Amino acid sequence: MNKRTLFAALFAAATLGVNAQKPMNAPAGGKAISDELIGIFFEDISSAADGGLYAEMVQNGAFEFSPVERDGWGAGTAWKMIRPGHSLGWLEVRNNNPVHPNNATYMRLNIERTKEYSDYRGWKGFGIQNDGFDGFSVKAGEKYDFSAYFRNVDASAKQVRVVLIEQQPQKGWRPVDPKLLAEAIIDVTDNNWKKYEAVLTPDTCSQNALLQILVLNNGALDIDVVSLMPEDTYKGHGLRKDLAQALADLQPKFMRFPGGCVVHGGGDGFWDTYRWKTTIGPKEQRRPLKNTWGYHQSMGLGYFEYFQFCEDLGMEPVPILPCGVSCQGANGGWSMWPTQAQDVVPMSEMDEWVDEAIDLIEWANGDPATNKWAKMRADAGHPAPFNLKYLGLGNEEKISPEFCERFKYIYERVTKAHPEIVIVGTAGPGSHAGNPDYENGWKLADELGMPIIDEHYYEPNTYFLKSRQYDNYPRDRKTKVYLGEYAAKDKKLIDALAEGLYLLHVERNGDVVAMTSYAPLFARKTNTNWNPDMIYFDNERPYLTCSYYVQQLFGQSSGNYYYGDCVKFEGDAADVIQPQEDVHYGQSVVLNTKTRQLFVKICNAGGEAKKANIDLSRFGIKKLATKTVISGDANDENNYDAQPIVPVKEQIKAQKKVSLDIAPYSFVMLQYSL
Repeated sequence: MNKRTLFAALFAAATLGVNAQKPMNAPAGGKAISDELIGIFFEDISSAADGGLYAEMVQNGAFEFSPVERDGWGAGTAWKMIRPGHSLGWLEVRNNNPVHPNNATYMRLNIERTKEYSDYRGWKGFGIQNDGFDGFSVKAGEKYDFSAYFRNVDASAKQVRVVLIEQQPQKGWRPVDPKLLAEAIIDVTDNNWKKYEAVLTPDTCSQNALLQILVLNNGALDIDVVSLMPEDTYKGHGLRKDLAQALADLQPKFMRFPGGCVVHGGGDGFWDTYRWKTTIGPKEQRRPLKNTWGYHQSMGLGYFEYFQFCEDLGMEPVPILPCGVSCQGANGGWSMWPTQAQDVVPMSEMDEWVDEAIDLIEWANGDPATNKWAKMRADAGHPAPFNLKYLGLGNEEKISPEFCERFKYIYERVTKAHPEIVIVGTAGPGSHAGNPDYENGWKLADELGMPIIDEHYYEPNTYFLKSRQYDNYPRDRKTKVYLGEYAAKDKKLIDALAEGLYLLHVERNGDVVAMTSYAPLFARKTNTNWNPDMIYFDNERPYLTCSYYVQQLFGQSSGNYYYGDCVKFEGDAADVIQPQEDVHYGQSVVLNTKTRQLFVKICNAGGEAKKANIDLSRFGIKKLATKTVISGDANDENNYDAQPIVPVKEQIKAQKKVSLDIAPYSFVMLQYSL
């Protein structure tokens, strides 16, 4: 065993030993802070769900796209009719006697002739082809589970050939047969709707595969709820493995979902409001829906999957429910829907929205033996409770008199029925002093004694470099802050460092700020509604931004005590300890008494090097430590073509007193075991 291997083995053994020890008492001088400070916020924006985190590869598999939702959409969106070998037939869009009323539309394939054109061409059949989300990316030897509901319309049985193919360039005038990657034959014999399944195993990798469903016999066949899922998903729960792992690597303490403006609809009214009850149960029974961001949600990623993912990552679920008030337009002060004012539910109908919140709590936490909603959870495969602790009501609504009336109504009834649940309110959009919604939101929070209020703001990096707004928040308020949406308005290194400097400020105020989550989380390369985002992706892999890596360091270094006097910077008249306006560097020392880990974080978002003097004499640190550095040029940016910014990690000898040179535009974290 060489020295490097021995060193790594000793470090791993020491770490395991520390993690097995009992929690410790915090040394003097620390301030108790929230240990749930860093979480994530998932909203289905920029195709974050279908074609993203949800591993389903078929687009519009239930044929539910509709021109009612968007001009130009229809049941055939993302599909095309195919007739290899000059087969003949036609397609019908139908909705009588569907698989389920929530999936009312299906496709009928009428096949007149399936004989191949000539013996030299092996392709025949009449059918449909799905283009997926920019095609299908498949790996050789991996298994993909196909399923669909079929129904024979006539008395004759049908053979259905399901294939993954890759189109080939045409040579001259003669079409070239596609390259066959995988195939399966399904015998459809039933005259009632029935789910049929097959496994496709490609023998070749392809980034541009297509799915074809070909009927090989004359007659008519109905088809609905088509799916192709990789078998290898995150912990077997249907989420795309690489994207889910990118979130797991952030080590978030909670996840807020499903929005965002998705929660209460956008400029369309209440008909497209997200209702959690239509997103649980078997996939064919869920109600697909156009979302706020202008595209269709299959709801394959629904409330059960959200809660399951929270459990898989050890995160607290933070579901957000509408409270009878829609997203605002011009009257709300933003320009997303300039002609849409805030709509409200009549007070006579508010009990429906109260029931929605109470039923969710019972679905998540109730006893299946005594509660019908809890039984639905158990029937879906999770008899144990999800242990829901937080529930958000509303998202960024204008804090109008109508909103306040409805929020009070639902808040008082939910807290009376379930006082154990921590309700998260909202401070409206633009959560800064002087904003009327912010002022009215806090007034309402103080009046109700609300546990947590959700603040949102997106600003240029200069704001995050200079603002220290939480230093001035009253310490005697009952209501804590959840900074639920924030980001600098670009994705360069300087923006990530500005966010990191601001999070150091948030940690120092971790007695006031209980939770934070960067937003938005995901964006698909070819369908991006919002910039910047933490993680961009295509069918092949995620692209991790500079902000991702800064967020990751904070997720890895959560703790429950803050120390502000362990790091001092040389060259300042007052030996600056805390970040101040126009001082673009700062530090934070956080102790996790549960894991016996100490974290020193130092950010230099300026163009000159700084020297930091660290004194950890009050802590009984072990002999080894881990040093992680993120650094580069201020305008460096991770994108699809290059990723110049990645954390560099090394093991170092731990010292109670040490001076570090902090390079310009860098972030340094030291991790110690105690």
